[in-house]
Amino acid sequence: MPEDPEEKRCSTHQGISRRGFLSSVGVGAVAAVSLGTPPEASAQEIEATGQAVNINLRINGFTRRVLVEPRWSLLYVIREVLGLTGTKIGCDRGECGACTVLIDGKPRYACMTLAVEAQGVEITTLEGLMDGEKLGTVQQAFAEEDAFQCSFCTPGQIMAAEGLLRQNPRPDINQIQTGMSGNLCRCGTYQHIFKAVERAAASRAKGGAA
Repeated sequence: MPEDPEEKRCSTHQGISRRGFLSSVGVGAVAAVSLGTPPEASAQEIEATGQAVNINLRINGFTRRVLVEPRWSLLYVIREVLGLTGTKIGCDRGECGACTVLIDGKPRYACMTLAVEAQGVEITTLEGLMDGEKLGTVQQAFAEEDAFQCSFCTPGQIMAAEGLLRQNPRPDINQIQTGMSGNLCRCGTYQHIFKAVERAAASRAKGGAA
């Protein structure tokens, strides 16, 4: 069967495709539970009972131990368990990018990542880009370029831009458009978003804050 270009885009940009996610929920997700879980809570036991397990998540430089159900997404745990509401619930099925976070520096959809998959990696949310009350470079650039209207998609846009600049500090416009293509803005402020990413890149090149 021909490859779905949307699946290919989602896979390359955010690290996991929707098809790959759905096919892995049955066995792969349960296997992921065993990574870092206590010996008494085996993957087989979790699969059979659906019991909650304690996991350690490294978020914004801090390790948080949380009790989760194997079916919970990273998005749910970040917002509802840990109270980091900068990560937004949008489509909740890997299409809009509102829930984008960084996992080991790369953009990922939190709604398409199980919390139990996210052990042993560094997770960065919107809150983690700030230095106290001071905005990060990308956040400041979005404000200065008026790169939002309703602002609902803005956290995910910022995280995608942050991930892009960490991998490519000086992207050209085509690279910016490609790097931001996994995040939808229903208000259509794409030109301002692209300018904000260019501004953030220029600020960092001049020695602006990371």
